Amino acid sequence: MTRTSMPPTSQMRAKARCPTFEPSATDDLVGALGHQPVHVGLALVVAGRAMPGVHLEGPYLSRDRCGAHDPALLRAPDPAEFRRLVRLGRGHLRMITLAPELPGALGLVREAADAGVIAAVGHTEATGGTARAAFDAGARVATHLFNAMRPLHHREGGLIAAALDDPRVTVELINDGGHVEPAVARLAFAAAGPRVALITDAMAATGMGDGRYRLGAMDVEVRGGRATLAGGTSIAGSTITMADAFRRAVTDIGLPIEAAARAASLTPARALGIDARTGSLEPGKDADLAVLDDDLIVTRVMKRGAIVPRARILGDN
Repeated sequence: MTRTSMPPTSQMRAKARCPTFEPSATDDLVGALGHQPVHVGLALVVAGRAMPGVHLEGPYLSRDRCGAHDPALLRAPDPAEFRRLVRLGRGHLRMITLAPELPGALGLVREAADAGVIAAVGHTEATGGTARAAFDAGARVATHLFNAMRPLHHREGGLIAAALDDPRVTVELINDGGHVEPAVARLAFAAAGPRVALITDAMAATGMGDGRYRLGAMDVEVRGGRATLAGGTSIAGSTITMADAFRRAVTDIGLPIEAAARAASLTPARALGIDARTGSLEPGKDADLAVLDDDLIVTRVMKRGAIVPRARILGDN
């Protein structure tokens, strides 16, 4: 899953090729999903199947686990606002991440499921009991497991243990070597195996080099490829590509190539409900594939049976 992120009116991160909107004011979200001029191109890309839909990371998140999100933009779940966004999304709103402990969150999870929007749990202080209640209500994804949630404890496993233990739940990992260390990633794969989906959490600096960037309303500094909030140490997304995440899964985590490929393709496709047409090489599916050399570097990409020009391969340098 690639995740590209967008601030209020013009910026994204990505998840499973899903553009991800940052927590924003209601008017900004309405403008984005309502296809105001700056987003018309995005809507056409989604409609053309280049992306499976849009992901809202918030705004119904925990202020105590906000990460690189602006806490001033976070708020309690608002069913009326959510219904409006679903309507304006015209079928393009694919996933929403929320904190299930917030007032009204479990009801919103049910609404999302009924509306065909995938509910994901993240940026949360949820206990294990609350996380399990969210999964019972219809949530099916744990957003970037281990990050922006209470840590695993042997007397209170929280969201981490609940997600790893529930066969209905896909767990995301940001496999950039900084968000989750390889030994912990191995534990996740040992516990959840085919339910682990690699994501990039990639922001604007991906493929651009070190420097200063914006992530929503926040200033971000990238040094040595590592993105943090300017003047601080809080991680602010990632700068890896899915090719990087896949390669690290093999070289750092030690996964067989087949398992790494599944985590980068079929598992996220299943989580997004698009595995009938993509995610694996089978008759009737889109002919999307990547050719790698012995060092697991992408050398050629095919999109729906057509070779993609080398200059368009992200991360080619």
